[in-house]
Amino acid sequence: MTATVLLASNNAKKLDELRRVVAAAGIDGLEILGLGDVAPYAEPIEDGASFEDNALIKARAAIAATGLPSLADDSGLAVDALNGMPGVLSARWSGGKGDDANNDLLLAQLADVPDTRRGAAFVSVCALVTPDGPPIVVRGEWRGRLVRDRRGTAGFGYDPLFVPDDDAAGGRTSADLSATEKDSLSHRGKALAQLVPALRDLVEGTPR
Repeated sequence: MTATVLLASNNAKKLDELRRVVAAAGIDGLEILGLGDVAPYAEPIEDGASFEDNALIKARAAIAATGLPSLADDSGLAVDALNGMPGVLSARWSGGKGDDANNDLLLAQLADVPDTRRGAAFVSVCALVTPDGPPIVVRGEWRGRLVRDRRGTAGFGYDPLFVPDDDAAGGRTSADLSATEKDSLSHRGKALAQLVPALRDLVEGTPR
């Protein structure tokens, strides 16, 4: 059998990441579309109080507009010294001015925070909504610390400031890691891995 799932995102890197996870899991016959592959629709306002709320808002809007099983991710950076912020506001932390401005603002806010208190976690919540069955919501976290200067050229968002605690990262920032390395370590990779059985069931026609 074959099946289609829509990733409710315009982020090409997130789309590539999902496709890599599906390929690595050996799921054949699953076509993965992004928002650029379907007719445009009015994207919802992400006004939820949590990552879970926003992921479900996006996934439910996508399936309502297209009828396709839809997967949405809501993710961000939770900084210990900022009581978990930027959190759900991560992408808009500088008022919607983009990644560079977000990083500049965060660095300024943490300028006086000592290295011993610069802990943080990337968080990803993924929601899968299908025409049949309840939504499936999973969460992945990636602990690390924030450095004082950007490092690395890969990735996006706050990747250049985040050094994972994982020994496998070897002190490199998330922006220093290859796509394959990041998939195996990251918050989104951990969340998507939990969805592999449900994605396989879509192809096999097995209800959940």
